[in-house]
Amino acid sequence: MDFTFTDEQKQLRKSVREFAEGEIAPHVMEWDESSHFPAEILPKLAEMGLMGVIFPEEYGGAGLGYIEYAIVIEELARVDGSVGLFVAAHNSLCSNHIYKFGSEEQKRKYLVPLAQGKKLGAWSLTEPEAGSDAGGTRTTAVRNGHGWTLNGSKTFTTNGTYADICVAMAVTDRSKHSHGISAFILEKGTTGFRPGKKENKLGMRASDTSEVIFSDCHIPAENLLGPEGEGFISSLKILDGGRISIAALGLGMAQGALEAATGYAKQRKQFNQPIADFQAIQFKLADMATQVEAARLLVYQAAWLADQKNVRFTRESSMAKYFAGEVAVYVADECVQIHGGYGFIKDYPAEKYYRDAKLCTIGEGTSEIQKLVIARQLLGKK
Repeated sequence: MDFTFTDEQKQLRKSVREFAEGEIAPHVMEWDESSHFPAEILPKLAEMGLMGVIFPEEYGGAGLGYIEYAIVIEELARVDGSVGLFVAAHNSLCSNHIYKFGSEEQKRKYLVPLAQGKKLGAWSLTEPEAGSDAGGTRTTAVRNGHGWTLNGSKTFTTNGTYADICVAMAVTDRSKHSHGISAFILEKGTTGFRPGKKENKLGMRASDTSEVIFSDCHIPAENLLGPEGEGFISSLKILDGGRISIAALGLGMAQGALEAATGYAKQRKQFNQPIADFQAIQFKLADMATQVEAARLLVYQAAWLADQKNVRFTRESSMAKYFAGEVAVYVADECVQIHGGYGFIKDYPAEKYYRDAKLCTIGEGTSEIQKLVIARQLLGKK
């Protein structure tokens, strides 16, 4: 077993960390307070290849794998979970759906500019009445003379307000249930397609989350993504990879919170000594560090499996996502506790890690859904 990163992977981590600390860290609280989506850093992210990490160079990507992708998301989230989140949604949801299931023509037209970072992607599955039960989709797509007409709405769409390209699921044959849901590619500016309400969130406030609305939205026949009726099934496969990115997101925030707590414990003095000298604080830090390292092993095991050919990693990605998400919440909570009263104010990063981390137990399948997925894999159920 080899747990070491290659020199190239170490250099990637160093480059992303330097970028995050230099270009993102100075603005984190400003962006969070104003719920500002930092579109201004998109060109730099694109220049570094971070908007197309897992796609071949022939499609405009960086030609890297899931281990490198996890490194990227971990390092971005260590500084700001919001940036890690919108980069993850762009890569492993929207762009990856087109890469995995799109035609060659669709890849050339849509994936190339997405992977190059010239366009931003969104992925719309969740609806007001279809959350964990994504099979309960109500948005419809009806054939017309020249293609399809979509009607309905989606919620909790990352990048929904700003996306140039959106992959959305809609019912094409309700009688077939989950096999009657299809995937479609929509472009910004299409008549009848628009963003709705931008959500005012607890955390991840610099990552845009909004409704997406379809009102007699006409799209050409060639914008059907993958076989008709297989959109929901393909979405489940896309979520396998997406959960690795959310696991890496949780890992990054947990690492950032651990470092913040450790640094504070060393400099904060009570009773004429740093609080790091007290056993109660040392035990907290030891528990936090152990949990973070355990999460790291699960995340990179899942990422390694995702890079292997013809290997299913549904169970491992769900385990990584479940565990890393819960660890992020735990470590962020302890970070606040170690900071004491200062953990409750915005002069320190502890409260932001605390608010941001919770999403990792909810987005792309709640912790409870992950347990169901893991159990079904263990029991041999589909």
